[in-house]
Amino acid sequence: MKYFFVSEGWTIGRVWASEGLWQITAWRRQPDIQRLNISLVENQELMWLYRIEDAVITVEVTPTNAAVVNQTIGQVVLKRLMTAEQVIERLERAEAKCQLLNTQSVLI
Repeated sequence: MKYFFVSEGWTIGRVWASEGLWQITAWRRQPDIQRLNISLVENQELMWLYRIEDAVITVEVTPTNAAVVNQTIGQVVLKRLMTAEQVIERLERAEAKCQLLNTQSVLI
């Protein structure tokens, strides 16, 4: 698996594999992309951690609302996805928080 961080207010756009742009008809499925319940805060900006399958080599992210588009660039292409070890190193250097969605399953 590979990982990347995306700022709050941004969403996943196009995805590329080694053969080029991800084609749902060729792969017969969407790429496996999951937002994890781990985020970090950097310069007062909330960034969410995503996990993506190894076949993906590049991910495009775009702002989700017009206000963000007017204040920033319109898209970013992520070409250097992270390993699990790199994510842990990054979290060690940041103000990080973990959200538990189902607190009923936490062992006491």
